[in-house]
Amino acid sequence: FFRELGFPLKKIKEIIESPAFDQQEALVLQRKMLMEKRRRIDQMLETIDKTIRHLKGEIEMTREEKFKGFDFSRNPCEEEARQRWGNEAVDKANARLGALSKADQGVLAERMNEIYRRLAELRHGSPDSDEAQAAIKAWYDLLNSNFGTYTPEVFKALGQMYVDDERFTESIDQFGEGLAVFMRDAMAYFADNHGATQADDKC
Repeated sequence: FFRELGFPLKKIKEIIESPAFDQQEALVLQRKMLMEKRRRIDQMLETIDKTIRHLKGEIEMTREEKFKGFDFSRNPCEEEARQRWGNEAVDKANARLGALSKADQGVLAERMNEIYRRLAELRHGSPDSDEAQAAIKAWYDLLNSNFGTYTPEVFKALGQMYVDDERFTESIDQFGEGLAVFMRDAMAYFADNHGATQADDKC
């Protein structure tokens, strides 16, 4: 059950082997967490169903309705990010997101999805193609504009984490199987060949 809730294997092992581990208490907690997860999923499914009807022209939707159920305040990979880049960097990114209105969060989510979809279209080609690098530059610019400062080295490491952390891989590959690997390779090429220029432009 811990695995289903997104806990990494290392953390699950620590919990189970802890002298303070109480199986009954753990099951009660897991039930509460699973119920909350089900509530979020049900809400997201409702939003998806409405979006399909909206695209068919059956109903109208506000921007807020389009992103109902998508919670920007929760990041299942936040712990991993804190371990890799420190609390200060993550806290700054969270502060930026927290300052956005719901409408602005919707615009940001829409832009992120546009880039994901564009890269998914290109994933069977070369990650160093002009088209792929243009899309990756858009991703690099979006991250730096909304989530803090990403040096070329950090950007490259983030791409690697898209593949190393199955939570990232599963999320990204929803747009197309193999997209996470393609993004890793494209981000690495961008960082190695164009990143220095981009970093200088920000100084």
